[in-house]
Amino acid sequence: MLCRVESSILWFDAKSLASACLIEKLEVILKHPLISSGKISIMIEKKYLINQPDGLHYKLLTLFLCIALSSFVVGLYAQDLRTHNNSAFDTDEFLQYKVYYSSMITGNVTAGYATIEVNDHDEPMFGRDVWKIVGEGKSRRAFDWFFKVRNRYESYVDKEAFVPYLFVRRTHEGDYVKHDDVYFYHHEGIAVSRTARKPIPEHVQDFVSALFFMRTLELEDFTADSNYFVDFFLDDSVYVSKIKYLGTEYLRTELGTHRTLKFAPMMATGNVFADAYPMHVWVTDDKNKLPILAEAKVIVGSVKMELVKYRNLLNPVTARRKK
Repeated sequence: MLCRVESSILWFDAKSLASACLIEKLEVILKHPLISSGKISIMIEKKYLINQPDGLHYKLLTLFLCIALSSFVVGLYAQDLRTHNNSAFDTDEFLQYKVYYSSMITGNVTAGYATIEVNDHDEPMFGRDVWKIVGEGKSRRAFDWFFKVRNRYESYVDKEAFVPYLFVRRTHEGDYVKHDDVYFYHHEGIAVSRTARKPIPEHVQDFVSALFFMRTLELEDFTADSNYFVDFFLDDSVYVSKIKYLGTEYLRTELGTHRTLKFAPMMATGNVFADAYPMHVWVTDDKNKLPILAEAKVIVGSVKMELVKYRNLLNPVTARRKK
């Protein structure tokens, strides 16, 4: 037997490992929460290591960690994760937005463009199928003198449980630069970034996955007073966003006139919410729930994102008013 479990300790048979040790280069992931938190202890039968060269000790430990984190951990995920229904989008969806900036100084100007694309990730994560959702935004060169933006976000989301496993952030906004990689270990309730290791609530989202998660909801999922609460992780902190449903509106954009659902997201840390709703979002009132317009107040002026192109939608756009 290659492995046995006794009192939260994983015992590995080093003799079996030695016979299976065909891998030359493997990384020892000692910072993995299951190891560093003490949830799993590592024990290798020493009697099989007698008269073995030092290099074999390293290979055995390395191989053990890789197997433990690819099979034992997968087992935990399979037991703990939910099944979340999604009929709003799927692989290959592509959305393109035009970003406007408005202020007394600049007037209304086209500041830049943003795209969001949903792809299948090449390899499973924790033995499960995931989407790789990539969002990119950049300012126009003519606007760079005022405020240069070059942003890229990646979210690796479990297709069935709709939780992120990895969030990649590359932010360049003016003089502000932020690079981060956040790994989510939902069964342990832990998120590990480049700078911190933090506890997280159940089914927490990242910034990108939260946007797509909201598209999967129905109005029946909201509370009686038209609110829905979402936890998401950003900058080593857990934020609570209260999404308020404001009703239906017919909205005219470059893509035509659509029947939309209007929402007002409000963010806060802990249980303390701000008084104002600085942002409004309009989504199509159909199965796609396409975000076609978002408008937010900033320190000086306001920013508006308008959907100008889309392809590979999962459902027909039935919310568009026929001419």
